[in-house]
Order: sequence, then C-alpha cells, then structure tokens
Amino acid sequence: FIEQRAARAEQQQPLLDARVVSICARAVLLALVAACVAQLLTALIGLVTNLAFYGRVSTAFVSPAGHVRGAMVVLVPVLGGLIVGLMARYGSQAIRGHGIPEAMEQVLKNHSRIPARMTFLKPLSAAIAIGTGGPFGAEGPIIATGGALGSLLGQVLPTSAAERKTLLAAGAAAGMAATFGSPVSAVLLAVELLLFEYRPRSLVPVALAAAAATSVRIVSVGGGAVFPMPQLLQPGAGALGVYVLVGALLGLVSVWVTRGVYWVETLFERLPLHFMWWPALGGLAVGLIALVAPRTLGVGYDNIEQMLSGQLPLAVFGWLCAWKLLSWTIALGSGTSGGTLAPLFTVGAGVGGALGVLAAQLAPGLGVDVRIAALVGMAAIFAGASRALLASVVFAFETTRQPIGLLPLLAGCTTAYLVSCLMMRHSIMTEKIARRGVPVSTEYSTDFLEQVCVAEHGLRHVVCLGAEERVATVQERLQHAGADYHHQGFPVVNAQGDL
Repeated sequence: FIEQRAARAEQQQPLLDARVVSICARAVLLALVAACVAQLLTALIGLVTNLAFYGRVSTAFVSPAGHVRGAMVVLVPVLGGLIVGLMARYGSQAIRGHGIPEAMEQVLKNHSRIPARMTFLKPLSAAIAIGTGGPFGAEGPIIATGGALGSLLGQVLPTSAAERKTLLAAGAAAGMAATFGSPVSAVLLAVELLLFEYRPRSLVPVALAAAAATSVRIVSVGGGAVFPMPQLLQPGAGALGVYVLVGALLGLVSVWVTRGVYWVETLFERLPLHFMWWPALGGLAVGLIALVAPRTLGVGYDNIEQMLSGQLPLAVFGWLCAWKLLSWTIALGSGTSGGTLAPLFTVGAGVGGALGVLAAQLAPGLGVDVRIAALVGMAAIFAGASRALLASVVFAFETTRQPIGLLPLLAGCTTAYLVSCLMMRHSIMTEKIARRGVPVSTEYSTDFLEQVCVAEHGLRHVVCLGAEERVATVQERLQHAGADYHHQGFPVVNAQGDL
C-alpha cells in the first residue's frame, strides 16, 4: 500500500517546475543577445574582409575570391595568423580550434564554466582569421560564443551545474539558429553534442532559445532559405540506392578528413616553434593555395549555394573541393580560430555532386538528380565527421526548404554515420578532448536503477540490527542464524566454515 501511494504521488508530480520556467526566461533573453552577437560577428567578418582584400570600409559580407591584392594575397592570411597567434598566447589558448570541442570539454570537466574573456576573444579572433582569408565557417565560432555567453550568464546568476549546462547549450543553439535560420537542427545539435541527455528540463529552454534567435534573424535578414535550390526530382528506388552509396562514400571521406586534420595538428605540435607562430604558417599555406584557387578563401557560402543549385561544372567541383580541403586541413591543424561546418559542407557537396554526375552519366535511367546528390553529400560528411546524425538531416532540410530531399538525406546520412562508427572511435568534435583524457559518452540511455523496483527484487526477509547492539553480539548472531539472516545474495558462513 505504501509503495502504491508513493508511485501515485510520483506520477502526480509535474515534470517541470517554476525553476525551469525561470531558466526558460533566461534562455530566451540569452538567445536575443546571442542572435545580435551573431549578426555583429558576421558584420565584423565582412569589415575585416573588405579591409584586407579590397582596401575599403564596409561591413557587407563578401567573398575574398575577387580580391585586388594580386600576388600579395599570400601575405594577408599570414598577417591574420600572426594576430590570432598573439591573441592565443597572451589572451587565451582556448580560442584555438573551431570552438565546439572546447565547449564540450567545459561541459564534461568544468561544470560548464567558460572564462568570461572568451565571449569577446573567440569572436574577435575568428573574425580576424576568417576575414583575412581563413577557409573556415563563421558558425563554429558563433556557436562557441553563444555557449560562452550562456555559461557566463549561469556564472553571474545563481544556478546549478545542470542549469548552467542548459544555458550553455541554449546559447550555442541560439548562435547556430541565428546564423542559418535552422532552429530545429540547432536544438538537435545541442542535444547530440552538448547536453549529453534528453530531458524536458534541458530541452525546453534550448528549444525556446533557438526559436527566439531565429525570430531575430527573420527580422534582420529575412526568413528565406540560406541555400536556395530549384525544384528537385522525386527520387525513385534506383536513385535512392545511388544516394545511399553516396552517403557511404562520404562516410569514408569524413573518416579520412578527421584523421587528416589531427595528423596535421600532430605535425605542427612537433615543430620546434611556439604555438603562437603556427597560425602564421598555416596562413602561408592558405595564401599559396589562394594563388591557384582563390575561391578557397573565406567562408565560401556562395560555393555551397552554386553546388547545390547545379551551377558549377564537374571540373570545378573537383578542383575546388581538393584545394579547399587541403587549405582548411592545414589551417585548422595549425591551431587558428575558425569553424568546421562550412568547409565540410563545401567538400561534401562537391564530392556528392561529382558522384551524382558520374552516376547520371553511367546510368541515366536511374533518374539521379545531381543537386540531391550534392545535398546528400553536404549533410552526410557532417553526419560522419561530427556524429550529429539527426542534426545533419534536419539542417540540410531547413537551409534548403526542400522536403523532397528528406528521404535521400535520411538514407545517406545514416549510411555515412554507420561507416564512420565502424571505422572511427571518436569524431572530429571529440577526438581532441579524448586525446586529453576526457571521457566522452557516445550513447545516452536511461539509468538502469530508475527502471528497477525494489519490491520486485528485494524478495528475502529483511533483518534489522539495533543501534544499541554490540559488534560481538551481531557477529555471534550471524554465525548461528538461519539462511535468511545474511545480506541478500551472499551466503552465510558458520563458525565451522560451512555454507
């Protein structure tokens, strides 16, 4: 009867309480600030790009590919690398890298406490690195900055470690939603990479933050698709099989890319130079590659859009992807500040589109749409590299607004995820912190003990010991007692040593 009353009382208790409502309010306010910071960072990248490559003062977000620097363009990324190196040495080493692994490490090791200086050092260093031609995306630093803002809010206001983690994830999701207008995938990314759980207490604040940040983006730049695509062809069974194969091959590519990035990072660590100089060396490689492939400079969202819309020929696909991959791998391995999403999307869309062209030429009767193949490649490489499967599928849909692509995306991304898990223990997000000895959970499940009732397993008679009993008396009782007088599961041994 007592157990039934306790179970009934537990069922009547709400899953959420007034404290969660308070955290939700903070998360929404945080999202509004993070969305504004995302817009400021985009404008700052545009300002640095215009100054570095065109010699003009403007915050317009432009591609550095049409620069007017000539052969002197080689020195622009080097200068940016020098500045970032100085900031890393005398500001904070945490600005190095793309930001998400560092946020994960703070969640796992430091109770989600990110230093306050990261709220301005990370976006500033990323704006300089990307604005001077770094082949990175702005989304990683924006996500990291949003997370730092959430952590700072959780440190200023009285919060628990779990609530601070929720605010960190809410800020990160808000940063991603404000960048791409993709609130659902931002929430999924936070769940898969930062929260390490799926609970109403953390999910609701993060979802509200993503929605609030997206509304700010709609007001400021509009609600259109980030990567608009023309109408796609409905895939048949044969075409769907090709997209599955594209996903599997991009899973292989994601493994090679991840290993390549950390191999280059290991090479830089072996150099007899202080890490302050590494970004400048990486910038030199970026500048030299820009002489033969200027479209590798900067974020390259225009490259992704043209690949997804089918505006680039196959030769350009291969040329751009190869040089972009090399430039980004060297630059990221050098420890500069920049994101991984946009470069991965570029390489994935290029490889997927090239495979689609090849399949369309070899088997025209299958009805393969090259644009869908590029879309699957873009999402599949991110699913394989980051292990954020659901976020990858929904992100590709939200940024293109093409529902016809959902089925190929689900099939291709899942295949890439499968191949990546078979071949690689850690992802591009967790390999760095795993090398530092930080245990990273890759599988989330309900606590086993929460699913076990004591009444179903505590079947033996319970013997209570009085507080006033002496140890010698209890020992004598244990030696001469019956079979029920012992700890459940452990046999009783009498004075003669018999069971």
